[in-house]
Amino acid sequence: MKAKKFDQQFDDGADITASLDVSKGRRVLQAQKRVNVDFPTWMVDSLDREASRLGVTRQSVIKVWLAERLQATTSHAPLQRTTKVATHR
Repeated sequence: MKAKKFDQQFDDGADITASLDVSKGRRVLQAQKRVNVDFPTWMVDSLDREASRLGVTRQSVIKVWLAERLQATTSHAPLQRTTKVATHR
């Protein structure tokens, strides 16, 4: 399919997913990299209590809290803690 026809179908709101090759698609800056971190027992216990309270995994709590801190640091905005944690188990 020519780009012009593809663009026109997209602009018209047509379903263009059949024309896409998603086999090599990826989310920019979302590649996963495994890291190992040692925490003191009291910290793991606190993380587990918070994860249980929110109904999510310990890993989800850690990811969200680190993301919040990094965003606040890079944007120079004050840290605002949220109680919403994505449920990715």
